[in-house]
Amino acid sequence: MIALTQYMTRIFLIGPVSEWKLILGENTLFLITLSTVLIAAAGYVINDYFDVKIDLINKPDRVIIGRYLKRRVAMTTHQVFNVLGCVIGLYVSKWVFLVSVLSVTLLWLYASFFKKRPFVGNVIVSLLTALSLIILAVYFPQNRELVSLYALFAFGISLIREIIKDMEDVRGDASHGCRTLPIVWGIPRTKLFLYALIMLFIPALFLAAHWLQNPQLAWLFFALLGLISWLVYRLVYADTKREFGALSSLCKIIMLVGMMSMILLVY
Repeated sequence: MIALTQYMTRIFLIGPVSEWKLILGENTLFLITLSTVLIAAAGYVINDYFDVKIDLINKPDRVIIGRYLKRRVAMTTHQVFNVLGCVIGLYVSKWVFLVSVLSVTLLWLYASFFKKRPFVGNVIVSLLTALSLIILAVYFPQNRELVSLYALFAFGISLIREIIKDMEDVRGDASHGCRTLPIVWGIPRTKLFLYALIMLFIPALFLAAHWLQNPQLAWLFFALLGLISWLVYRLVYADTKREFGALSSLCKIIMLVGMMSMILLVY
């Protein structure tokens, strides 16, 4: 998903689209994507490393570390992936390297500490999602504002999804001392907070599209309102782990549809 999004951003937002064959074979883009994917993979490993006991309750069928992979091997893999990702980033550009180091640091802080704290962990993960696009804007100067707008979209949807995931995993998180929003506030107040976030998120997208003087973007975001409205409707009535899991998947669909809308901007 990360690789697909970065290549689509490079082709359809940064462009020029007419040179898409050359872009697909671009060494710099490949290295940036490889660096991003390695660091993201390292983040998944370290997150699973710290969350083995919680995951045994929340998603027992998906636990790998300690069952199929030794903890020592997992930690070594995490370190190797991080080093490779940062070295590749340094080879591309000092600015890409700095974003890579920032991502590695945030992933470690999230997995080791902030994941168990209310809201801060959600913001960190969402910021990391946005950074996968921002890192392209750092290296490629063309259409940085447009890339940043899609990064804002990725941040917003990811933040909504992370809070929904906390509601889905509330039982396992509570049993291991986590202090996520659903645990601190309860499900009903967390839902109210999500409604407020969505009410802020949607106008922010339209204001950004207006600032860029791009009416086509405004129409694309308007089309997404159908999916977002369905998300809010389902959220109102959701109260089980399965229902919150379905909402998390719906957020993924909204993210995918939003990113695919890049293609329509060139027509």
